[in-house]
Parts: sequence; structure tokens; C-alpha cells
Amino acid sequence: MPEQTLNNEKEKLLADVRSVLNSTEELLAAAGDEGGEKTRELKTKIAANLKLAKARLIDAEQVAVEKAKAAAKATDQYVHDNPWKAIGVAAAGAFLLGLLVSRR
Repeated sequence: MPEQTLNNEKEKLLADVRSVLNSTEELLAAAGDEGGEKTRELKTKIAANLKLAKARLIDAEQVAVEKAKAAAKATDQYVHDNPWKAIGVAAAGAFLLGLLVSRR
């Protein structure tokens, strides 16, 4: 699986998790203070778990951003250190893409 596709899948997963967390918070808020003592305890536990999940999601996003920046920096450094190799790889990729497109 190409790196870009993997990054897109990670971004989609993070967005889905964010959406689930937000929906759960909305449901918890909509439930209000109804119910007995056990219900209030359950809501408190759910709220604590949501807070923890959000913190972990933020940490995961920060790690993903840092890795993406590191990869971009490494790529940039490689291209500056090896410009002709980078041009050759880009030309070969363009040639292969041209072949694939022209066959259709």
C-alpha cells in the first residue's frame, strides 16, 4: 500500500473517531440529569472515558503530524543531496504513468 494511501486512511480513521466522540458527547448532553444514582455514575464514567479518548486522539494526531513533517524533511534533504537521482526517479515515474495512460 503506497504511503500516501496509508496516510489518507489514517486521516479518515482519525476523522471517524472524532465524529464518534462528538456524537457520544452530544448524546450524553442530551440525556441531561435524568435517571437515578446509577445512571449519573454511568454518565460520569462515560464522560471521563470520552475525555481520555479525546486526549489520546489529540496525541495520535500530533504524532502523525510530527512523522509527516519528518518524512517531508527527509525527502527534501534527499532531493537536495541527490538532485539527479530525484529527477531520474520522477522521469521514470512519469514515463511509466504515460505508458499506462496511453494504453487505455
